[in-house]
Amino acid sequence: MRTPLKLGIDLGGSKVEIIALDNGRQILRRRAPTPQGDYQKTVTLIASLVEDCERELGRQGSVGVGIPGTRSPDHGRIKNANSQCLIGEDLQADLEQRLQRPVRLANDADCFALSEACDGAGEGAISVFGVILGTGVGGGLVVHRQLLSGPNAIAGEWGHNPLPWRRSEDGPSRRCYCGLDDCIETFLSGPGWAARSNLGLDASALVSAAEADDADAQKAVDRYCDQLARGLASVINLIDPHVIVLGGGLSNCTALYSQVMPLLPRYVFSDKVNTRLLQARHGDSSGVRGAAWLWNDDLR
Repeated sequence: MRTPLKLGIDLGGSKVEIIALDNGRQILRRRAPTPQGDYQKTVTLIASLVEDCERELGRQGSVGVGIPGTRSPDHGRIKNANSQCLIGEDLQADLEQRLQRPVRLANDADCFALSEACDGAGEGAISVFGVILGTGVGGGLVVHRQLLSGPNAIAGEWGHNPLPWRRSEDGPSRRCYCGLDDCIETFLSGPGWAARSNLGLDASALVSAAEADDADAQKAVDRYCDQLARGLASVINLIDPHVIVLGGGLSNCTALYSQVMPLLPRYVFSDKVNTRLLQARHGDSSGVRGAAWLWNDDLR
């Protein structure tokens, strides 16, 4: 029996990408520039990518869309979106009307977590917490290959909790864009880490300098690893996932995988930490793949 075709859309700030998966295997991938600040053109582009893909493949598929925001469970409209033209719009209903079929939406960090749980680094694990360490800090929780979603549609938003076990060497307090002080995102995002390091280097340059044995940059990396260990320990203490998968630009820093695990026992409420900490298998492709896996009913 032929497996259903799964189409995933990654709606980003600069590009819209589509992928077609056939039994988990990529058979088509396309991208186009995101229409800046124009909601109607964005809807039209997504629909056109789906229609063109299906025309080329000669098959119709399920459609999942990863978005830089959240669909409100209260009214169905988009909230908390970096792309402001999406806020207040009923993207799911508009796409369903245009494509004449059901469409599933999820936050892009949730899509990352789902991708890595279905056929990525966390494949086969009962529970996977997917972590994005990039321009922001996000996350998603997958249990038995199904996204966990709550009444506020914010499951996994660990980046907007305060950094635990705060101490003087963490530096002065900083206001997060959400309006609160010292969110984990202000420490562990690329821009947040760079700003707190006070070395005049962005996150990528900090990692490169540390790998070149720059002492100040290495101290900054050591401090980052300890802060990441504290942040992840609070996640482990609360939900105890079997696997934590790291993605985003900072996940490419090899020091995270050698330094964070030995630090976790200091903060996790257990005599031994059995959680596995892994780098994403699909890298930048996890978001669009996860959007396709929103229709993973056949894996249940």
